[in-house]
Amino acid sequence: MTVINVGLRDRSYPVHVGPKALEMLGELIPSEARRVAVITQESIPWSVDPSIGALTIKVPDGESAKSLSVIEDICRKMTAAGFTRADVVVAVGGGVVTDVGGFAAAVYHRGIRFINVATTLLAQVDAAIGGKTGVNLVEGKNLVGAFWQPTAVICDTEMLTTLPIREYRSGLGEVAKYHFLGSVPATPEGSTGAVVDAEVVAACVQIKADVVAADEREGGRRAILNYGHTLAHAIETAGAYDLRHGEAVAVGIAYAAEVARRLGRISDERVAEHHQVLSGYDLPSRLPRGLDTEELLELFNRDKKAVQGVTLVLDGPDGVEPVTGIDTTILRDALGTLR
Repeated sequence: MTVINVGLRDRSYPVHVGPKALEMLGELIPSEARRVAVITQESIPWSVDPSIGALTIKVPDGESAKSLSVIEDICRKMTAAGFTRADVVVAVGGGVVTDVGGFAAAVYHRGIRFINVATTLLAQVDAAIGGKTGVNLVEGKNLVGAFWQPTAVICDTEMLTTLPIREYRSGLGEVAKYHFLGSVPATPEGSTGAVVDAEVVAACVQIKADVVAADEREGGRRAILNYGHTLAHAIETAGAYDLRHGEAVAVGIAYAAEVARRLGRISDERVAEHHQVLSGYDLPSRLPRGLDTEELLELFNRDKKAVQGVTLVLDGPDGVEPVTGIDTTILRDALGTLR
């Protein structure tokens, strides 16, 4: 098993990666905790034994769980059960559950401890690590939330063997992202047979841990973790839910490469490398049919990074970094190439 430290001084925490990592859960529950609120979903086949009294709270499947009404429901159930600041939330699931469970932990009694048990590839390589929690509004994704770090994260890679192919591919979208942020073992060469092992998961976790340790609250460098996400979030907000999150990120990565090429930041060869990685993971690189270009451009302005106008994270001579002030004509033209 690999243990990766997210270095945040007195709030540092371990990420346990490997087969049977779930067996660590009992040891990770703080000794003074009396109760554990297990936040999960009906569709998640994995159960946990926190070794002390547990209240299981199941939230809706899918993005509908990421709402303020669900957070209120969780907090009211914890209140009714007598949970105090000494107790613990354990979020068992994918990115939706870790976002919701973490946000509930952040706001209940103004903050209690929580542990993420990541059951999907997307959660293991990205969503469960870094302390970004939150829910959606009708107007956009993740617009209400908090930075609240877990006390530990479990990435049991045996859990990945039960994932449906679409859920697995969604995680591959985030894995593809890390190919452009750091060193990930082996560029994929297959298609539907692309397999991510514990070594790849650990490499992705290490990249994210290093970025988070350097910029916990996304004041600068951490924005690179949103590579491909500006278009991805716009696609999801526009209602193209035939794409999973990681699949939308893959389209966003292809788009970011096209914009960067038009700005003279990267070469045709580097664009081709982006498409090679995406195709190696059998990921999409085209926009879903029916999406309106002007609507997508408008949604770019609602993105959390759009503090000084539309901001995209783009590849370039100094690596991936946020870029502002991009001409709308370039943004529109690059969208056209993905149709």
